[in-house]
Amino acid sequence: MSAAPSQVPSYEVRVAEGPGDREMCFAVRKDVFVVEQKVPEDIEYDAHDADAVHVLAVRADGVPLGTGRLLHGAAAAAASGDGDPAVGCLGRLAVTREARGLGVGAALVRAVEEAARARGLTAVDLHAQTHALGFYERLGYEAYGPEFPDAGIPHRAMRRAL
Repeated sequence: MSAAPSQVPSYEVRVAEGPGDREMCFAVRKDVFVVEQKVPEDIEYDAHDADAVHVLAVRADGVPLGTGRLLHGAAAAAASGDGDPAVGCLGRLAVTREARGLGVGAALVRAVEEAARARGLTAVDLHAQTHALGFYERLGYEAYGPEFPDAGIPHRAMRRAL
């Protein structure tokens, strides 16, 4: 259920800068993926986190609402599976329960795309949980390839040209 426009909290989406922002990103991921979706914590965080561009949605009072990350270069080529260094990889998109339905997820996706464009990338790939396919399709992503499991959750690969 979406909140009425008068109930939408004021928030900003920005590239995470510094350890405090990154801690908020990781806290949102832990709440959504590890606690809510039961993804094992040892596979939620990986070596790509160090070099990824993390984006953060944060309420005016400093409470984090969502996060996502962009892999680029060799990390993205490996993650997307096609080896194309011009394609970024959007991942770890997570929105807190309180912020779902308020446009936070779409704002995070657009921030990742902006970061990808700034790095000269021509497309963004992602691995969407199948229940979220419609969300990404509304943002211009197209599914390709078969369904596959990731952390025990069904996913599909998707791409959007920038």
